[in-house]
Amino acid sequence: MARKPNYDFERRERERLKAIKVAEKAEAKRAARERAKAEEGGDAPTDGAEPPADKS
Repeated sequence: MARKPNYDFERRERERLKAIKVAEKAEAKRAARERAKAEEGGDAPTDGAEPPADKS
């Protein structure tokens, strides 16, 4: 005898797994943006203050 399908549970499970996958992808993209910004800017302060002048 075949099992009785539980469509509601199966749909919720698919949506849960999809939400996890989307969140992981968004986190990876955010980390890549931060990494690219740090490489491009060279660890510049983000508070808007200018770095101290070089006294050479």
